Amino acid sequence: MSTPEEVKKVKLISSLFSSEEDLIEKVIKQMEGSLGPVDWVSEKLAFDRTRYYAKEMGWPLCRRFISFSNLIMPDSIVDIKLVTNTIENGHLVDRRRKINIDPGYISLERLILASGKNYSHRIYLRKGIYADLTLVFHAGTFKPLPWTYPDYADEKIIGYFNVIRNGYLQYLRRGETDLSEV
Repeated sequence: MSTPEEVKKVKLISSLFSSEEDLIEKVIKQMEGSLGPVDWVSEKLAFDRTRYYAKEMGWPLCRRFISFSNLIMPDSIVDIKLVTNTIENGHLVDRRRKINIDPGYISLERLILASGKNYSHRIYLRKGIYADLTLVFHAGTFKPLPWTYPDYADEKIIGYFNVIRNGYLQYLRRGETDLSEV
């Protein structure tokens, strides 16, 4: 028989992409107002592995990944996804999204994304939100799974997530309350 244990808080991350680079910066500030300070922002990246969003959002698309200073309880990703959906909806033009926000979290074992879409590998949480197991940590690095989006399986992106995870691990080892260095 297993004995339930309290779960550790996890590192909140998000992906944002849009055809409008300045909108990404504006939305990062909005997210900070709701979710707390951002402690890391990736360089500007091309979002060009798919043209799925081009009709709705325009082309070319630019992406940034971010992480937040404040750790979260894993189950709070549901409420965070609902917050980011509200932010996305606040920037609709003619009922079309101008920005896509994909929040998730990094734990020591995995990277989870929040999704409103069901699929075989997604686990229902609550309020219409699913947990998408995107990457697993094994043998010193994050590893993609058969269903991992190609951009999240990219070596450079995995490198970003490894750095974020390492900062999170160092924080846990120190047991400090200030995450500004993570």
